[in-house]
Amino acid sequence: MRKLPHLVIAASTLTLAFTAIPSSARNNGAAPAPAPAAAPQQQQPAARDARPNIVVFIADDLGFGDTGAYGDPNANTPAFDRLAASGLSFNEAFVASPACAPSRAAMLTGLMPARNGAEANQAAPRRDIRKLPSYLQELGYEVVAFGKVGHYIQTRNYGFDLVEHDGYHDPQATLSADRWLRMRKSDKPLAIFVGSNWPHVPWPDGPEGYNAQQLKLGAKMVDTPETRDLRSRYYAAVSRMDQELGNTLSAVDETLGKNTIVLFSSDHGAQWPFGKWNLYDTGTRVPLIVRWNGVVKPGTKTGAMVSWVDILPTLIDVAGGKPPETIDGRSFAPLLRGNPAYKGRSEIFTTHNNDGDVNVYPMRSVRTERWKYIRNLHPEYTYTTHIDQYVNRKSDSGMYFPSWRRAADSDAKAKAIVDSYYKRPAEELYDLQADPDELHNLAGDARHAAVLKDMRNRLSSWRTAQGDTREAQGKPHFERGPLLGQPRD
Repeated sequence: MRKLPHLVIAASTLTLAFTAIPSSARNNGAAPAPAPAAAPQQQQPAARDARPNIVVFIADDLGFGDTGAYGDPNANTPAFDRLAASGLSFNEAFVASPACAPSRAAMLTGLMPARNGAEANQAAPRRDIRKLPSYLQELGYEVVAFGKVGHYIQTRNYGFDLVEHDGYHDPQATLSADRWLRMRKSDKPLAIFVGSNWPHVPWPDGPEGYNAQQLKLGAKMVDTPETRDLRSRYYAAVSRMDQELGNTLSAVDETLGKNTIVLFSSDHGAQWPFGKWNLYDTGTRVPLIVRWNGVVKPGTKTGAMVSWVDILPTLIDVAGGKPPETIDGRSFAPLLRGNPAYKGRSEIFTTHNNDGDVNVYPMRSVRTERWKYIRNLHPEYTYTTHIDQYVNRKSDSGMYFPSWRRAADSDAKAKAIVDSYYKRPAEELYDLQADPDELHNLAGDARHAAVLKDMRNRLSSWRTAQGDTREAQGKPHFERGPLLGQPRD
């Protein structure tokens, strides 16, 4: 009998809990505001030998450029680099929102946060919205999740046939997926989602082979001994993710056969200033690699812009189904199959609201190939996150940040970085071709007034179409707070 294709989906944060669960814009995101109801239109499964297995591996808090294959000289990521050499690497892939819960909800519903209901971090999508497992199950797939696929235990509410180890930093998550694959007996095509805990904080206790003094730091980092120490431990976490990816790919290759598509990505940028919880590219731009034996040409790259809401319709497409037209996502399967007519999105929209009371700073963004426009909805607020508020917690969230504030007392560059972290203007405009690090805000430059107006109008029209009108929840901050950080009750 011909071996059936499999789908494997991995996410980077896994937990110890085990739960078995019974089955149960277009136009660049400018879709009608009402979300689709859960009632499915029955689809017929494709021919069994035509359905590939699907494997999705999702890292947790991995920055776009923080791997060897994406050009980071610091990172030791041999498994990731091998995957890139065997597949198609996307250079312009973006999440819908740079926080765990809304990002994953967008991937698993194909809808932007305002339409699926998961706008704040910790929030879950509405129960009446159809989720990705349901579409694949209708096409004949067994759909399972190991680790942090949804936002921890929220994974159980997405309709997977099986959920294991979906708690906080569960070290058994990827190991359990590997064991399960080797013990599996079913002949149904498989879609497996694997979520790693890494490189989410807390990072390993030591650098694990990384030399802190030799690291190349980012343009928006303050170079202090504390920064280098914690950055080396972040890279140690990246390498742990890479080890889990390598083990999972070994199990996949040994059990699922060649008719398998592997998709790797991260839920948003790293937990560093201007990364996670931000709409700069360091927060929303993510690595995305697809390996599909016999379909995708190995070692290739694309500059096509895609969004995480596009993953759902893409997987339905490769599984032989017809993606729904009422969602925000658009399938990029034509690109995988080599269709030269596929050009990707002309615009990428991203949103962020808040993460409890620690981070309350709603913002919206539209990005084209060249321009990035960010609208900070409440510039009177002081921007804060776990990084500056949770300094004394043993989670590595911001143990280095007091050294940045101290450096700012005597160093102009450090002061500019710290000031731009806490206080943001109402509008930001960046020329990404000339300023890829988004250092020079052009919103007040009269030479770019026409661009500013165009981008402002694009974002306003999209928000109207999305029904993006709800105020962010939580208590905003209006001052920086103590140097050592004291989270409010």
